[in-house]
Amino acid sequence: MRPTAKDLAEAAGLSLATVDRVLNDRPNVSPKAVRSVNEAIERIGFIRNPAAVSLARNKSYRFRFVLPTSGDLYLAELIHRVEEARVSMKGDLVDLDVVQIPIDDPHKVAKYLADIDENEFDGIAMMAPESPQVRDAIGRLIERGVKFVQFLSGQEKLPTADFVGVDNYAAGATAAKIIGRFVGQRAGKVLIVAETMQSLDSIQRRFGFDDVVNSQFPHLQCLPSVETHGDERRATQILQRVLENNQEVAAIYVLSSEARIPLEGAASLTDLQEITVVVHERTPFSERGLRDASIDAVIAQDPGHAVRSAIRIMRARTDFREPHAAQDKIRIEVLLKENL
Repeated sequence: MRPTAKDLAEAAGLSLATVDRVLNDRPNVSPKAVRSVNEAIERIGFIRNPAAVSLARNKSYRFRFVLPTSGDLYLAELIHRVEEARVSMKGDLVDLDVVQIPIDDPHKVAKYLADIDENEFDGIAMMAPESPQVRDAIGRLIERGVKFVQFLSGQEKLPTADFVGVDNYAAGATAAKIIGRFVGQRAGKVLIVAETMQSLDSIQRRFGFDDVVNSQFPHLQCLPSVETHGDERRATQILQRVLENNQEVAAIYVLSSEARIPLEGAASLTDLQEITVVVHERTPFSERGLRDASIDAVIAQDPGHAVRSAIRIMRARTDFREPHAAQDKIRIEVLLKENL
């Protein structure tokens, strides 16, 4: 049978109360007692059961997802997946909610994080563009004891926070490989569209894309990134100017997670079936695009997997355990019409 806390106390030569304080990282425990408990854990093979501890103490895990207010189909999918997890994990003592905040002003995002009560939440998973203000606010929140997951979009030089999402450099490089192969030897230009280039994921995807195109497909020219900021009118106007001034566009790469607005704008100006189109994330719009050949490939990450991974990581950190790295690795998926 698996060793119990009572067995551990006997092996360590300490009271059950002292062992309980060590296991739950509470104060008023001597270094000698901590050392004795850790040595006994190794000796008898004790495995702590956080769920049983939480159940015995009627303790729930209090987690929040903080997502943008601006977004389209992929954002709706993320919110749906969080709601699914909220319902399904109630029995596991996970109290989960989601809020949406404007993320275009880093000072307001930083203030939101500063106002979070560390006594109200055990963990926060947030999707926000990179900025020094947000990065520093996350660091201060972590110092106050709140576990933090950078959700799909991260901050550079923030090693104290976990990250859930794909390798965005690799995702951009994958998009470049697909476009290069699909276009073939025909010379042309690649129109690159982003919602904003302030987000670290967009920057990393652009780096990966440029590196592969420049090294493997020199006959293709990458145009400067176009930013839509999620505005349909702006997207149509900017794309019209770019397409009018660049008649040799052979491909379009939408490197942000929302493809509907830029591609609907582009479709009113050019025949998408005549050029190569690669986008990110599986949504009803991108599925339709694959089926009608207006989109050639979708580079996706499973939103349900991402949400569940963020929850598992916050739960592990709350229990002072290391997350299961292999289980929570989000893989890059390439979707074509043929494998939908």
